[in-house]
Amino acid sequence: MQTERLNTASIESFIKTVKSADLSKQKEVRLDIETARQLSYTLGMVVARLHGKLEDFIAVKQTETEEQIIQVTMDGGSSW
Repeated sequence: MQTERLNTASIESFIKTVKSADLSKQKEVRLDIETARQLSYTLGMVVARLHGKLEDFIAVKQTETEEQIIQVTMDGGSSW
């Protein structure tokens, strides 16, 4: 399944903004509404994609577990 790449530029920009504010000992970081909207949209897409991948992973692991056959042979220790 091919998925399109996510544009994470808004997340990277936010991280750089916070890092810069932290290094300069600023008390707050302000975002204009367009930047906040883009950050919100991108974070929502990232979380949705990760959630989908997690559901796929769990489904695969459940089918692997259900199909796994374990055979146990008890010979009373005679093959030591």
